[in-house]
Amino acid sequence: MITPNHKYKPRVQIVLLFSLLFISSCITQFVPVIQEEKELLVVQGLITDQPGSDTIKLSKSLPLGEKSAARPVSGCLVSISDDLGSMVYLSQTGDGIYVTPPDFQAKTGRYYTLHITASSEFKNLSFESIPMLLKPVPPIDSLYYEKKVIEKPAGFFQGVDECQIYLDTHDPANNCRFYRWDYSETWMLRLLFDVPNHLCWLSQKSNVVYIETTKAFSEDRIKRRPVLYISNQTDRLRTKYSILVNQYSLNEDEYLYWEKIQNITDKVGGLYDLIPASVPSNIRCIESPEEKVLGYFSVSSKASKRIFIQDKFAGIIDPYSHCISDTVIGEKDIPGLNVSVWTLFDQKAVPFVSPRVRILTVTRGCADCTLRGTTVRPLFWLDDK
Repeated sequence: MITPNHKYKPRVQIVLLFSLLFISSCITQFVPVIQEEKELLVVQGLITDQPGSDTIKLSKSLPLGEKSAARPVSGCLVSISDDLGSMVYLSQTGDGIYVTPPDFQAKTGRYYTLHITASSEFKNLSFESIPMLLKPVPPIDSLYYEKKVIEKPAGFFQGVDECQIYLDTHDPANNCRFYRWDYSETWMLRLLFDVPNHLCWLSQKSNVVYIETTKAFSEDRIKRRPVLYISNQTDRLRTKYSILVNQYSLNEDEYLYWEKIQNITDKVGGLYDLIPASVPSNIRCIESPEEKVLGYFSVSSKASKRIFIQDKFAGIIDPYSHCISDTVIGEKDIPGLNVSVWTLFDQKAVPFVSPRVRILTVTRGCADCTLRGTTVRPLFWLDDK
């Protein structure tokens, strides 16, 4: 016997289903109504005490919620002055990119001020940074790595190793106190098969904020400061790896600026995704002090150190372990050759002994490392013998 509850249960489910479909079809995107800032000038620039040109980048802010390529601001007059009355003018080398003369080199102990006369996009307004002191920075005492055993080997299982990179530094004069770091990685990629482009170098720069202060301590010393953790889920450590770490001096105001940027990027993403209007800049508009400016003009001493890592790490992934798609024996035509299928190995025929043998892949990256890197060997790369 069917009870009344069982009899009507399918009908109730159908009604609920159609109700949910109707409700979901009525959902529209909610866009909060806010008083959005108008287009603002964004300044990103750093000058150091190292030889070579320094760069100032000028762009427009993006509307709230919009993610797209930067919108450069060109046609501006950009200069840098110091507290002794010297001034250099920057040249525009690309859209929104301005560089100092090649012979310009900032000096520790001097104050530097950035000057910008904007183009008509910003009503030819003038902008100026506060004078920034270039503080000395100590050298990086040591840059080193430690192998981390994630899973121990057992039987035929080789285990899993990962890598942590650290640095040590200290200032005997106890003057620096505020630090920032960035880095550039380079690693070698060697494909399994001896194809024309089988050896490449890949590079990547840091995209996070690394800062630290020793203000609360009696000694200006930093030990075992983590720089980068490399997991087994990347092939960086398969062959040979190098990292260059740059250490910058900061004044306290700039440290607070980067601290706020760090707090935001930890929540929303990469370092250069956005610069919120809530983060104060050290640049102001001369004619209209209420005109908000985004970004920061940084003045830092710089110290650098590089290490190479060529070690055996267990369990590192091999993205090229499944490259072979087919083996062709004989002088057959191969449809789509060098378009949708590529040759990994070609053993020519030996008359009356063996036929021609070709090993193929449908993954172009398995036959050409330039899809990820470059065949140009970096100048700093050590002998690979």
